[in-house]
Amino acid sequence: MNLWIFRKTLNLGLFVKHRAESLCPMPFALCRVASNIQMTTLTQILILSIVLTLTTAVSYAQQEYLIQGRTMGTIYRIKVVSASPAEIVGLKDRIETRLAEINASMSTYQKDSEISRFNQLQQAHQPIQISDDFYRVMTAAQTIYRLSKGAWDGTVNPLVDLWGFGRTGRRRDLPSEKEIKTLLPEIGFDNILIGPDRALAKKKGSITLDLSSIAKGYGVDQIAEVIQQADINDYLVEIGGEIYASGRRSDGKLWRIGINRPRKDAGVADVYKIVDLDNQAFATSGDYRNFFEVDGIRYSHIIDPRTGFPVKNGVVSVSIIADNCTLADGLATAVMVMELEQGLYLINRLKGVEGLIIIEKPDGSLHSFASQNFKTGP
Repeated sequence: MNLWIFRKTLNLGLFVKHRAESLCPMPFALCRVASNIQMTTLTQILILSIVLTLTTAVSYAQQEYLIQGRTMGTIYRIKVVSASPAEIVGLKDRIETRLAEINASMSTYQKDSEISRFNQLQQAHQPIQISDDFYRVMTAAQTIYRLSKGAWDGTVNPLVDLWGFGRTGRRRDLPSEKEIKTLLPEIGFDNILIGPDRALAKKKGSITLDLSSIAKGYGVDQIAEVIQQADINDYLVEIGGEIYASGRRSDGKLWRIGINRPRKDAGVADVYKIVDLDNQAFATSGDYRNFFEVDGIRYSHIIDPRTGFPVKNGVVSVSIIADNCTLADGLATAVMVMELEQGLYLINRLKGVEGLIIIEKPDGSLHSFASQNFKTGP
């Protein structure tokens, strides 16, 4: 026990003891004995009370608990701030269950998922009923497709495969213009019909979907909802770099997120900018990790679905802050495809959305361009 508290407790006991002796109607000797017994008991009760108070304060201090695992071909990490480990009992199981449901809807690696069954359809205008998860992501995808004027497109994957960034693996040469032109008519999110009754159909039987550039963000949003349902308000959810931050850290400060320096040799701790998140989502897209070079020219995995070629706009990284991670995830990819001025214009006109675009100039120098209210920390 703290010595100061102990002395204060004894002083209080002696003061009460003195008052009891002065008011005691019994003979002084008997009164002193009774008083000693009473005061000893009182002192013990006070000390016990203080010890219990201190113990309770320590056991209920806010702490961060880490929950992690694998999903969507990557790692998820969740930090939960709680006063008691009992509050997070069973939370991981609920998170894993929810992630399994989302994968069963939108994983192209699961042959029996909803998106796989949709891709296998060969007949145009044949509607299939889809789950709430699939429907929500498709309507969000449609919005981002229209906002970006086709810069984001969930049907671009055949071009990604053609350039060697998909399941087929790396190419030894560049695809020909003929190959690209042959595929372009098979690309276009407007070839998908989304009905209000959760029905999905194709205008062309050959159209396929890949929602990997938005599904992780949706997964983050859904896990955040699971945690909120557990009456936990302070947490950080991350799936493969896509993030939602709620409340505060255990030290009472805002969650801080580092934007990685967009260099191929940059380590995880090589931070270019820092941002604070206040009940906000965060997503980053970049071309500095996944690319190849031919004759000194870099070809990125970010494919412009409108041209069929990897982007050559100088943009190497885009970070988006938004109210939800589904939107942030999709927008980060869309702005990567757009020209700098177009990307900034789009971000600035969307309510609750901020962004940072980093470009690399021919001399290798990095320059960043922020939206009107994008703020970075020290």
